[in-house]
Amino acid sequence: MKLTALKGISTARAREFEKLGITDTQELVRYFPRTYLDMTSHISIREAVHGDMALVACTLVYAEPVRTKGKTKILRALLEQGRDNFTAVWFNMPYVAKKLQPGEYLFYGRVQNYYDRISLINPTFERVEERKKLSGLVPVYPLKAGVEQWVVRDAIRMALPGENFTSIVPEELRKKYKLSPLAEAFRAIHAPSSVSEMNAAAERIALEEYFTLISAFKLIKGDKGEARLRRYTVTERDVAAFEKRFPFTFTRGQQGAVRAIYDDLTGPVRMNRLLQGDVGSGKTAVALTGIFMAVKSGFQAVYLSPTEVLAAQNFSLLQKIFPDYRVGYLAGASTQKEKREIKEAVMRGEIDILCGTHAVLQGDVLFRDLAFCVCDEQHRFGVAQRNALSEKGEGPDVLVMSATPIPRTLSLIFYGDLDVTTIPDKPAERQEVATSVIPERKYEDMLVWIREEVKKGRQAYFVCPKIEDDEGQVTAATELFERLKRNLPTVRFALLHGRMREKDKAETMAAFKRKEYDALVSTTVIEVGVDVPDATVMVIYNAERFGLSQLHQLRGRVGRGSEKSYCFLLSGSDSETATERLNILKSTSDGFKLAEKDLELRGSGDFLGTRQSGKFLSEIKNLHYSSDVIFLAKKLVDEAFERRLSCDEIRTAALQKYESLKDVVLN
Repeated sequence: MKLTALKGISTARAREFEKLGITDTQELVRYFPRTYLDMTSHISIREAVHGDMALVACTLVYAEPVRTKGKTKILRALLEQGRDNFTAVWFNMPYVAKKLQPGEYLFYGRVQNYYDRISLINPTFERVEERKKLSGLVPVYPLKAGVEQWVVRDAIRMALPGENFTSIVPEELRKKYKLSPLAEAFRAIHAPSSVSEMNAAAERIALEEYFTLISAFKLIKGDKGEARLRRYTVTERDVAAFEKRFPFTFTRGQQGAVRAIYDDLTGPVRMNRLLQGDVGSGKTAVALTGIFMAVKSGFQAVYLSPTEVLAAQNFSLLQKIFPDYRVGYLAGASTQKEKREIKEAVMRGEIDILCGTHAVLQGDVLFRDLAFCVCDEQHRFGVAQRNALSEKGEGPDVLVMSATPIPRTLSLIFYGDLDVTTIPDKPAERQEVATSVIPERKYEDMLVWIREEVKKGRQAYFVCPKIEDDEGQVTAATELFERLKRNLPTVRFALLHGRMREKDKAETMAAFKRKEYDALVSTTVIEVGVDVPDATVMVIYNAERFGLSQLHQLRGRVGRGSEKSYCFLLSGSDSETATERLNILKSTSDGFKLAEKDLELRGSGDFLGTRQSGKFLSEIKNLHYSSDVIFLAKKLVDEAFERRLSCDEIRTAALQKYESLKDVVLN
């Protein structure tokens, strides 16, 4: 039903909803709250903890824009609560000014308290008169310019009775497992009477979503048992000889992974396998061994990387490990002449191994006989991209890799169409990285210590969550770069971030590896795969803004050489949650344990952000639910398919829900 069918939703207001990605009532009722306000828990601003979210009843005195030198637009309001004065600050939200008039309000935002100067950052707010009709738990929705909370709440309240909430979980299973009606869950998620009702509703809705998605992947896996089209002639003796090209002995985990790949390639069905392992577990060596099995058998192979920095590094490694084979490189930054020559050589079969980025996926990249595909850092690529890679040849074998440890709960979802191999151990020569949380008072001491390490020939990373400081809340790479150059004038700094041209990023990274720079100030573009043996120091600013798994990936950029390595975590929050998470990172170097803990602390919905899940499950990322929901959904799917309960209906609903998987399932 169109939004304009709802009372009070004009065409102009419907256009405002479109900014939120809402075009009809079905999308509207699936627009879930990002949090809830407990109307009984107003606090004194003096009791608010720095870094925490707070709901504050106060009086707005005035609001006015603040003059700034840069492009950032700042609006500041003066607020009073009894005898206490504090401010509210909005960054790049000038439209807020039109909504503020002197009077009584409830403000909800993150607290900043520096030297007793208290502010709420980018808070939401509502007039007390409007709040008088609200009580209990009040939903707060993620909004953009022009749309107000009360408008969304009223629209959802009107839309809910007219929507048809049909569960695709077979009725027999709904009764067996005592699942509540979906309609009841949707009502409760938008207007819960208690925290327990809200949690139960989130779990019921999440269960339905996971049931649908796991069903889709189960269909993919069932249809993917394609017969092998080509015969590999490589022998186990050949593989054993190739492994000696590496300057280390393969671990038991690596040997097991190589055996799994060899068994796949010499078996009757083509390979479709995920290789996952912790930082430094040696996945790349295993992947190169798989490539060897293909080229030794006379076929072509391709190695796909998510960034040009990583692709260039892998190209150099391939040239070193495969001196007796022809290795090509194709990336967005390659010249037109280079691209044309490489594509022609690949098509004629003059290139044995092609290494590159997304440029490899272009339609005019044709292989003579592609047999083996490696997709590095799988979470950076979608199912469609992986499928496009495999379509470059006739039934090629596919190996996808992930250095981001995926909790076993989530591996059921993202990699339901793949056989999974995990490398649980690390090479004996890998260094443990000493990890410390650095308080503000120790910051200058840390910089002095790093300066001395640089004098010894060591290198350092300084990582920020942002490129430019447009909110005033986080340390930005460009600003930090200038500041560090002033503080450490004897240290040679380079800057690296995602807005740079790929060619410039690759050149900067190569220069850092050649030790033309002592330190690299970067965003998380260096998170994956970058290997600089002399880099022994990792400094992470605003560490509380990263997930544990991402922090672990960043930490894994050091400790790759023979020298002792260190990771320093700087936090911009004193909250208990932030402190707990950083202390967990200090206490363990096991990426899989950290991934499970991250899932537990941040909630499945938060963990499944768009970066890792793509379009899948993006609707429920604001919901908080336990990992038990995923296991239950998997159990229900298996039972439904084993007993053939409503399988046609499930298949239709799964394909309709996840249209991007349709071509994969039907092939």
